[in-house]
Amino acid sequence: MSDSITLQVNGENRNCLSQTALPDLLQQLGFNPRLVAVEYNGEILHRQFWSETRMKEGDRIEVVTIVGGG
Repeated sequence: MSDSITLQVNGENRNCLSQTALPDLLQQLGFNPRLVAVEYNGEILHRQFWSETRMKEGDRIEVVTIVGGG
């Protein structure tokens, strides 16, 4: 049974289903997972661990978008 949880994304409270995988959350929030870096509960989370990282109540996520320019 999945329940709705509250977590913090870039300083704002957001809701999602408990146990949502990080890549799914990023897509739900409109981020392209290939173009972002993620800090999960205060630590940079390497991309290889994203699919196994499941959201829990009170998690803190910071998403940094990669922007090209010249």
